[in-house]
Amino acid sequence: MVYIHAWQDYQDAAEALYAKSPTNTRYCVKWKSSEGKLVLKITDNTTCIKFKTYSSIFLNRFEALNLSLMEKMQNRRKVEVPVTPDVVMAAPSPVPADVVPATAASSAVPSASGAPAAGGVKKKKPKKKK
Repeated sequence: MVYIHAWQDYQDAAEALYAKSPTNTRYCVKWKSSEGKLVLKITDNTTCIKFKTYSSIFLNRFEALNLSLMEKMQNRRKVEVPVTPDVVMAAPSPVPADVVPATAASSAVPSASGAPAAGGVKKKKPKKKK
């Protein structure tokens, strides 16, 4: 097992290892919150590459590597929708109160029957001892 200390070297090696043998490659992520340690491991049963860090700076890079590997594993490419300034998405308008049917409006308001609102069971009061 080889620990690679530079992130870019690890990312390049991980993607190359997956490209070399995609059917045998396994990718493992370990996070120890008590130590704040992140360990990434990728192997194809002959080569094992690991990366270890205690820094939170690598979280964005780690997310990008995960996305890249998942796209390759699913044989998909990221589809980007072009955003043009003339297309503006309008927020949905709220429905007026007079349009809502009476049955829907009455079921949305909790009843004041004394029963618990969350559907729980009322606790019984303990009996007084004599």
